[in-house]
Amino acid sequence: MAKAMFAAGCFWGVEEIFRKVPGVTDVAVGYSGGSASSPTDDDVRTGRTGHAEVVLIEFDQRKVDYDELLEVFWESHDPTQVNRQGADVGSQYRSAIFTFDADQEAVARESKHGHDASGRYARPIATEILPAGPFWRAAEFHQRYHAKRQAALADETAH
Repeated sequence: MAKAMFAAGCFWGVEEIFRKVPGVTDVAVGYSGGSASSPTDDDVRTGRTGHAEVVLIEFDQRKVDYDELLEVFWESHDPTQVNRQGADVGSQYRSAIFTFDADQEAVARESKHGHDASGRYARPIATEILPAGPFWRAAEFHQRYHAKRQAALADETAH
């Protein structure tokens, strides 16, 4: 299995989007790109650790390639916003691609350049491309958040 890691705003929605991609075998939400070791949800929420909310994706390269995951990434958020996505404001909600090797970095840079030059966006793309550092898994409460929420609502409705 190969890995990819992206930051595109609140990780709850981003996780849900990537779970639906054929060939993606697992998605975990957490934090990366900061200076604190073992950051907690509360630490990151302050915006002072430098971490971004990220999704760590495991995927089967025979079924989906990194280029396709990048396209999902670009479509899943507004990459021109700096340190925010919609109502979520702070550096923890920034747009970033964390690469695991030189090949991923080259593909990510080419993809970013192509999207920036496409004329699709009124502002320049603000997405950072950085080497992947440590991934800190968020609390279990955050994993599969939307799926758990939908199940709880369905259970409440059934009673």
